[in-house]
Amino acid sequence: MTTPLSGTQHTIRSGDYCAIIASVGATLRSLQHADRDLVVPFGADEVRPASRGVTLAPWPNRIADGRYSFGGTDYQLPLTEPARHNAIHGLVSWLDFEAIDKAPDSVTLSVVIPAQTWYPFPVRVDVAYAVDGTGLTQTVTATNLGAVPAPYGTAPHPYLVAGAGTVDDWRLELPADEVLTVTPDRLLPIAVESVDAHPEFDFRTSSPIAATAIDHAFTALNRSDDGLATVRVLTSAGTGVELSFGVELPWVQIHTADRPGSPGHRLGLAVEPMTCPPDAFNSGTDLIVLEPGASHTASWSISAVTA
Repeated sequence: MTTPLSGTQHTIRSGDYCAIIASVGATLRSLQHADRDLVVPFGADEVRPASRGVTLAPWPNRIADGRYSFGGTDYQLPLTEPARHNAIHGLVSWLDFEAIDKAPDSVTLSVVIPAQTWYPFPVRVDVAYAVDGTGLTQTVTATNLGAVPAPYGTAPHPYLVAGAGTVDDWRLELPADEVLTVTPDRLLPIAVESVDAHPEFDFRTSSPIAATAIDHAFTALNRSDDGLATVRVLTSAGTGVELSFGVELPWVQIHTADRPGSPGHRLGLAVEPMTCPPDAFNSGTDLIVLEPGASHTASWSISAVTA
């Protein structure tokens, strides 16, 4: 039997939740609650479009010009976002992860990023998905297998779906006091500013997204007593989907999937909790340095919001 283009398929279920994980990129290909899509899905035999559901490592978001310095050495990454002259979304997006543990309600996938010219740091990335009666939890653990420290960051890339319609029809609740402004052409960082100065990005109270275009990282997150920040995407009836994440993820990228003329135009809202902001390999902001033999773990959960 031919393996689908998105890799080996792993279906996990619990209660009303069903998720399908594709091995290429350890990708959340589909997530449903009571047969309702919570993320924008894609076909098993389809080349994953627009990074839908992919796991991002060893960095999320963009590195300007694909250049960075670490440990006194300069590196040049492949420009995987050539139109903006950036390296984007890490090095595991198109690697085929191996399943190392599987149960009806969970699967753990693993891959080793091999040392290479532009990232000479062997790092194992384990991605665990599990569903229960409350939703889906994804946990990413990276371990430095090398003899020298390695720069690292991670994030997921799901496009959340509140219900019928498109992003224009939904509401967003985003508990962020600050936004990272970016250049309009290359989406590279300028400055962290209060959302009070940018009211179009102030969704601390649930508000309609309407025609607002967003492709920005947010921080200074308001959290619950247990340290969770929760982003909600809702219909006008108050139902929808939420994504929660812990203090190990101080940033979240929000993207309204603006691709005029594309079938995916504003079909879902990308909500990407991140360990570090865009271009962290250069700024050093919240950059994780994995010492030899050390590991780092981050996790997030997606749940349905019901009436």
